[in-house]
Amino acid sequence: MATPPPAASDGLAQRARRPRGLVSEIVDHLASSIRQGQLNQGDKLPTEAEIMARFDVSRTVVREAISKLQASGLVETRHGIGTFVIAPPEAGNFKIAPEDFATVADVIALLELRISLETEAAGLAAQRRTDANLQQLELALKGFQDAILNDQDAVPSDFQFHMEVARSTGNQHFADLMTYLGTMIIPRTRVNTLQNAPEGRLAYLQRVHGEHESIFAAIRQQDSESARAAMRTHLSNSRERLRKSQSPETALKD
Repeated sequence: MATPPPAASDGLAQRARRPRGLVSEIVDHLASSIRQGQLNQGDKLPTEAEIMARFDVSRTVVREAISKLQASGLVETRHGIGTFVIAPPEAGNFKIAPEDFATVADVIALLELRISLETEAAGLAAQRRTDANLQQLELALKGFQDAILNDQDAVPSDFQFHMEVARSTGNQHFADLMTYLGTMIIPRTRVNTLQNAPEGRLAYLQRVHGEHESIFAAIRQQDSESARAAMRTHLSNSRERLRKSQSPETALKD
C-alpha cells in the first residue's frame, strides 16, 4: 500500500480552516494524492477516524468529502471494508487542476469548454441511450431534488447527472473526460453562486433541476436536437448566472 498522505503536523489541518471550506480542502488533498501517485489504484484510503483526526473535522464533513470523491470517479466504497482508489485518468499534456480556478473568468472558461463538449454529448445520448441509462439519469435527478429539498449538498448528484449523460453517449472518451474533470466542473464548488443568487438558494437550485429535467426529457424521447438545445441552454444559463452574480474580480472559494 502507498504511503498515506502527510499528517496534520505539516499544516494541512491548519489550512483546512481557510474560508474555502473543510470539505473542499479534504477533497483537493486526497484527489491530489491520487493524481500524483501517492495513493495508487487499489490502495485503501485512511479510515474516517484517521481523516477526522488529521483534519480535526466531524464525521459528517469526512463523509461529504468521500461522497464528492466517489462522484468524481476517483474512489469507490466497499461497505464493511473501506474506500479504495480507482485508477485515476491517465496523465498527459492536457491538465485542468484546482489551482487553475483563480478567478471567475477561469470558471467561465471551463463552462465554455463544457458547452461545446456536453452539447454534443447530449445529442449522442439521445440517439444511443439505453433503458439502463435512463434509469441512472432518473436516479441522479431524484438525488438532486432530494438534496435541495433537504438542504443537503447537491453537487454530487449534479455531477452524477452530467456524468450519466456522458455515459449514455456510448463513447467512453466522453465519460473519461468527465471523470478527469470531476466535481470541479460544477461552478458552485468554486464560486459562491448560491449566496449571490437573487432568487435564493432553493429557487436557484430548482431552476437548475428544471433544466436537468428538460435535458432528460429530450434524451428519453430520443430527440437529439432538443437534447443539444436543452444542454446548451442549461450551461449557457449557468455561465450567465455566474457573470451576473459576481464581477471578474470577486474572490473564489479558496
